[in-house]
Amino acid sequence: MSALRVAWLRGERAYGDGTLQSHLLYRWTGHPGDAAAAFCGPCHVSVAGLVDLEDQRRRSPIRARRMLHFVVEHFGCELSRGVLRQRLLIAIARDTLAARTRVPIVRDGDDLYAKGRKLSVSIAAPTPVSCLIHLGVNLDPAGAPVPAIGLGSLGIRAEQEIAADVLKRYRKELDSMDRAAAKVRPVG
Repeated sequence: MSALRVAWLRGERAYGDGTLQSHLLYRWTGHPGDAAAAFCGPCHVSVAGLVDLEDQRRRSPIRARRMLHFVVEHFGCELSRGVLRQRLLIAIARDTLAARTRVPIVRDGDDLYAKGRKLSVSIAAPTPVSCLIHLGVNLDPAGAPVPAIGLGSLGIRAEQEIAADVLKRYRKELDSMDRAAAKVRPVG
C-alpha cells in the first residue's frame, strides 16, 4: 500500500498567493510525509504570486469564484518526477470527470478543457524538501481571466465524491507503480 495519505478537508478553504509551501499538508492535516488532500473554495493567485513563469510573463492571474482543489506533496521528489505525477493526476481527473458527463473533456498537457473552455489549472512546483502539485477544477469559474467552464455547466455535481474517487485512483496508481518497479530484476 502506498505511503500516500489522503484527506478531504471540510469547509471552504481559499487557495491563493503563498498557499504552496513545504509541509503544507502536514500543517493542514497532521499527516507527515507524502500526502494528498482535496477541498473546495475560491481561487485567487495574483501575477506576483504565480509560480508558472510563462503565466507571470503574460501577466495572467488565476481566479475563480469556486474550485475543487487537489494538493499533493511528495517528499524527495525532483521536479521532473513531480511533473510526471502531476500529469498522472490530471489524466485520472479527466477520466473521472469524463465518466460523469456526455460532454467531451480534453486533456492538453496539464490542463483540462470542455466545450473549448478551460476547466482546470495546475502546477507542479519544487520546494527545498518536496514537490508540490496543485490541481484546481472549476466549479464556478466567475472571474476567470480566460474563457472558462465549471463542472455545474457539464451537469457534474458531488464534489466530495469526485475528490474521493480521484484521490483513491491516484493512490492506487502509485501503489501499482511501486509494485511494478519492485518485481523487476536488473538486466545486463
